[in-house]
Amino acid sequence: MTIAATVLAFALAAAPEAAPALEKVGFQEAVRRALARNTSAVVSAEDVRRTEGILGEVRSGALPFLGLTGTYTRLDSDRLTASGAVFAPKDQRYGTALLSVPLLAPSRWAQWAHASQAVDASAANDADVRRSVAVTAARAYLTVIAQRRAVSVSETARDTAKAHYDYAHARRKGGVGNALDELRAEQEMAASEVQLQAAYLGLARGREALGQIAGEDRPLDAAEEPGLAELPSEAQALAESEALRADVKAAQARSYVARRTSSDGWTDWMPTVFGTFQGFAQSPAVAPSVKDGWQAQLVVSFPLFEGGLRPAQAKERDAIAKEAEAQVGGIVRQAHSDVRTAFESLKRSRVAFDAARRGSDSARSALDLASQAYKAGAVDNLAVTDAEQRSRTADFSTVIAEDAVRQALLDLLAGAGRFP
Repeated sequence: MTIAATVLAFALAAAPEAAPALEKVGFQEAVRRALARNTSAVVSAEDVRRTEGILGEVRSGALPFLGLTGTYTRLDSDRLTASGAVFAPKDQRYGTALLSVPLLAPSRWAQWAHASQAVDASAANDADVRRSVAVTAARAYLTVIAQRRAVSVSETARDTAKAHYDYAHARRKGGVGNALDELRAEQEMAASEVQLQAAYLGLARGREALGQIAGEDRPLDAAEEPGLAELPSEAQALAESEALRADVKAAQARSYVARRTSSDGWTDWMPTVFGTFQGFAQSPAVAPSVKDGWQAQLVVSFPLFEGGLRPAQAKERDAIAKEAEAQVGGIVRQAHSDVRTAFESLKRSRVAFDAARRGSDSARSALDLASQAYKAGAVDNLAVTDAEQRSRTADFSTVIAEDAVRQALLDLLAGAGRFP
């Protein structure tokens, strides 16, 4: 037995048992699961909740405070003066209630507003993360479709090569053919088998990737050809990319928060005024102390010198605001570039797909003609093996070109902000 035949026999003998049927999910369902279960999406959603918690912490400093304090003191004995009067009884109970109200707190009010705006920015960032997860899930889904198509093409090529080998082998056994024709056919069958196994591996990896992005601890299969939305014009897509894309909105939200934080820096130079009311009660009351009472205060705080802290903070905030503004410009330009590139890619990939389909049809026709000529004795099987190789290559080019069209459509919709 030749080396090629040995390798092929080993591949067939060592083929794994049929795997259990995988769950097939639709395109929208795969994206939905990814948005609900993917780690990045879950972490991003929790980050929004964390920002909401920070808002509550900051807001508490600008709202009234009410607290109660109670103490009980036990001494070993009453403390007496020289005349025998008690000035510190052995059992003492003391309680206070304190109400503090910020009457003028511009810096704290500004921090409250900034924290509220940060929640909006965090929500916009969450939408951007969800967009990235959805696009990744869509790409994984399209990859499974392309790999499944590659498996189908490889199986057809393998079956065609095997039929050629069986015919060449039968001819040699019958004394009509020759060993060279049989070996050529066997080599082509082995090459087709290698390509088929590689296609199986690519499909398995694609299914695992789809399951992973969808938050599943198992592979998933694609159930359908996705129906992508209607395509906009290039001018419309450019406008929508700036108005609809989640990454642009997130950058704009961050820039807005940075600008407001910088522009509200004047509040750091304003005084803070608090009104406090405190009531107390103690038992027993020892003269000259009273049993209960209250006091009210107006507390004004106005820092005069902090070692240059506030000017340094203003400088930092201004730099952050300008950085955020520059990032918005860069992301908008990138969005416009994505749209233009997607349109060009779609145009070129469609032309390439049409050419690939024509080439594939021609290659299959050439293979049929070569096979018929070989059976009629007009040519040797070198023409057939060459036609098989060309047909296999043309079919794979068609698969690649078809996937490129799908990916370009997805890029265009995502670039314009229409997906997800």
